Amino acid sequence: MTTGGPDPTEDESVWQPLRRLLGDMDDEIGRLYRQRGLDSIRPRFVMPLIRLGHRGAMTIRELADALGVTHSAMSQTVSAMRREGLVRSIAGTDARTRQVTLTKRAHALLPLLEAEWRATEQAVRELEGELPHPLSEVVRDLEEALARRSFHDRIAHHLQRSQEQSS
Repeated sequence: MTTGGPDPTEDESVWQPLRRLLGDMDDEIGRLYRQRGLDSIRPRFVMPLIRLGHRGAMTIRELADALGVTHSAMSQTVSAMRREGLVRSIAGTDARTRQVTLTKRAHALLPLLEAEWRATEQAVRELEGELPHPLSEVVRDLEEALARRSFHDRIAHHLQRSQEQSS
């Protein structure tokens, strides 16, 4: 059941253009891999593959913590990488744990993945040089503002105000 008001997803959004832009940039990275015949590589795989290549076998929890993502998100990424033949699970240090490790195929891809990572970082720095407000500064400014008042608290405040106004 709707509120009877206009569809808020049709209003001009500040949030959606940023989400689309980041998605488009990831799609461009994916296109580089497809051009090289690496249809199984997704941009979200690259950081965990490189980390595993440098640190060796890790549990999903260790990998998630190392990359600053949730266990659930990393579990889904590892499952997808396993389906593509990039990682496999091995017995951990005790019978209760499993560790994720790279396959030979993934090891062979690491030089390209690391080169793409570095090239992407260079391209972002290049883009920053063309902007009146470098993205890295905007991100730091956003982090500082969110440290003062969290995104959750900001949304909750506006939601509360909206509910108060409608009652």
